[in-house]
Amino acid sequence: MVELSVIMPAYNEGAVISKSIKETERILSDARIDYELIVVDDGSRDDTFVQASSAGSNRVKIVRKENGGKGSAIKFGFSFSRGKMITFIDADLDLHPKHIPVYISLMKRHGVDIVIGSKRHPLSKLNYPIKRKILSYCYYILVKTLFGLKVKDTQAGLKLFKREVLETVLPRILCKKYAFDLELLAVANAKGFTMMEAPIELNWQRMENRIKLKDILKIAVDTAAIFYRLKILHYYNGD
Repeated sequence: MVELSVIMPAYNEGAVISKSIKETERILSDARIDYELIVVDDGSRDDTFVQASSAGSNRVKIVRKENGGKGSAIKFGFSFSRGKMITFIDADLDLHPKHIPVYISLMKRHGVDIVIGSKRHPLSKLNYPIKRKILSYCYYILVKTLFGLKVKDTQAGLKLFKREVLETVLPRILCKKYAFDLELLAVANAKGFTMMEAPIELNWQRMENRIKLKDILKIAVDTAAIFYRLKILHYYNGD
């Protein structure tokens, strides 16, 4: 078993995946972390798999699946992992892997089960479109109202977990795309796992916004479904 498994879901990231793999490896090697990097090609239509396969050291594993969304890719990647701790990081490195050693230190120092990168942390430094800021704030209010989570941002793409959290929670997760993060944290909270937020530096890389109106509607439906399963059906209560 290694100290850390990094799961990097990737969809049509052929232009950046090689650089992202090498940069992630550089940061983890410099920090002297015993790691493995699992890149999940989530049914890309470009050359993501080819580019990823030609990059990185023998610590990198490239796996491939049909397109199913971020949550599905993470669950698939986790099945190949061996780490005592697990982190997810987006393949475009909007959130830089330099955060990972810091989050590991925070987890050990505070004794929590989950460390969550948060756009709403007072020390976070953000550079991303105003439209995304508005959507993020609205979703924060919705989540706070429905779930009462003590964290202020469920959606940032960098999170660190103790392995036992994901072993307990992932089999219960039904969402495969945008509401995956919320369901993961809501169920972890309901199971009594502890979590804390940590600052991020977000440097928006994309020229266009991937989230369309239909995606916002899907997020709303999935969020309502999580609330129904958690608060009404008590679906997640089984051991």
